[in-house]
Amino acid sequence: MAARRAEAELWQLWCRAGVPAIDQVFARGVEELEGSRLEEAETTFTQVIERLPAFAEGWNKRATVRYLARNFAGSIEDCRQTLVRKPHHFGALSGQGLCHLALGQSREAARMFRRALEVHPHLTSVRHNLIAAMGETVKGNGGP
Repeated sequence: MAARRAEAELWQLWCRAGVPAIDQVFARGVEELEGSRLEEAETTFTQVIERLPAFAEGWNKRATVRYLARNFAGSIEDCRQTLVRKPHHFGALSGQGLCHLALGQSREAARMFRRALEVHPHLTSVRHNLIAAMGETVKGNGGP
């Protein structure tokens, strides 16, 4: 219970740029994402990134949009940019793992899931994804 509470507080902290104009644009992007308006959300998060490239969550939310749009390579790049800014961002670590898994790159997916679990060991879904990635690796589908 304490881990869930801490995680929720961390997400709240991560989702604030601290610049009111950026926070407003970011909130619009979140609404677009939640409404499955992916093209609009990608454009909005790109605006956030262009205006404040140091804001890691702008990159992470665009990575989420790109993942949902099945642009896995673009999502991986955005996850990497998130991790440059916040190396322990378990959401970006897990998200990048999901992209690698979708691309059949099981070894890289497993590596990212392990890193996410090192940061946040209570992520049950990531643990399940790690098991799936390891199963694919054992089957010989490790990818490049």
